[in-house]
Amino acid sequence: MASTKAGGSSKNLRDSKPKYLGVKLADGAAVRPGMVIVRQRGTRIMPGKNVRVGRDHTLFAMSAGTIAFRTARKRTYTGKVIVRKVADVLA
Repeated sequence: MASTKAGGSSKNLRDSKPKYLGVKLADGAAVRPGMVIVRQRGTRIMPGKNVRVGRDHTLFAMSAGTIAFRTARKRTYTGKVIVRKVADVLA
């Protein structure tokens, strides 16, 4: 006789954590160096001026400024961070 009641088995109780991918800052948003602009898998959106790509294809700003997205030849570019001078910010 069994010492415990039989338990069923199920194979669908696992789930992966959400990755929170996508555009984090919109066109025209102000950025500081190091701020994440886009989290993505693969370079779906290419880096523009003053933007670098992380090892997980994350796009981040290299200088302070404003974000501008554009499309050229069916390819989307981002992060053309337009650099502002300190005098422009204070004025």
